[in-house]
Amino acid sequence: MPELPEVETIKRTLNELIVDKHIDHVTVNLPRIIQRPDDIHAFAMELAGHRITGVERRGKFLRILLDGLVLVSHLRMEGRYGLYSQDDPVEKHTHVIFHFKDGTELRYQDVRQFGTMHLFPAGQDLLEKPLNKLGLEPMDESFTPEMLRDAVGTRSTSIKAALLNQSYVVGIGNIYVDESLFKAGIHPAQPAKSLTDSQFHVLHEAIVSTLGASIQVGGSSIKSFVNGQGKTGGFQHQLQIYGRNAKPCVNCGTLIEKSVVAGRGTHHCPVCQPLH
Repeated sequence: MPELPEVETIKRTLNELIVDKHIDHVTVNLPRIIQRPDDIHAFAMELAGHRITGVERRGKFLRILLDGLVLVSHLRMEGRYGLYSQDDPVEKHTHVIFHFKDGTELRYQDVRQFGTMHLFPAGQDLLEKPLNKLGLEPMDESFTPEMLRDAVGTRSTSIKAALLNQSYVVGIGNIYVDESLFKAGIHPAQPAKSLTDSQFHVLHEAIVSTLGASIQVGGSSIKSFVNGQGKTGGFQHQLQIYGRNAKPCVNCGTLIEKSVVAGRGTHHCPVCQPLH
C-alpha cells in the first residue's frame, strides 16, 4: 500500500499541482530516502533550477519528469506528497522538501521511512534499477489475456504469488489481487500453470475492471492513503472480498475465509472460488 490505483491517483493529482514549477532548492532531512546519487548534497544541487514538466507512473513508482532529469519515487507503505505554502508549519516526518521559486513547496512525508528516491538523467531511469526489471502494465491498452498468460501461465507458484510478483505484472498488490481473483472465481492458491485459457481471459477482465473502478474513485484508503491534496479514496467501500473474513459472500452467502497465501493474508470464498 499504496498500490497501482493509489499511485495513479497521486500521479494525476501532482500533474495538476506541480507541473511547470521551478525548483529553487531542496532540503533533505532523512538521507536514506535518497538512493541515487548517494550524496544528498549532489542530489539537491542537481535538482536546483530545474522545471517539472510532468508526472508519470511505472507500476507502483512515480516518475517525476524534469527538463533533463527524472526523479523516481517509491512511496512504499505510507509515503505521501503534499503541496504547501512556504509559510505553512513543517509537519513531523517530513523528510524531503522541494522548494519552488513561486513560494510553494512539495513535501514528502513518510511515517514508516521506507520510501525511496532515485535521480537519473532523462531516459536512463528505465534502463536501471529499480524500473528496469518491472513487468507488464495492466492498465496499458497493449495488456491482453494472452500477455497475462505468457507472463504467469508457466509458473508453478500460486496464481496469487505470480500476480504479486512485480517482474511479471506490476502494480497489483494484496488488496487488488484478492478482489480480482474473487471476481474471476479463481482460488488464490491455485497453481498459475493450471489455469485454462478461458480462466486467463476472465482473470484479465477482472484485473482491468477492478483497477479501473478503483482509479475512478481515487483508490482505496485502507490505512493512511491520501492523494496530493489530502483527500482519501473511496474504493474501500466497494471491496467485495478483502477484509471481509467471516462475513457472508456477496454472491452466495457463504462465510469468507482468510488464510495465508504467498506470505500474505488472503481472503476467498470457498464456494465461489473452489481450489482445483
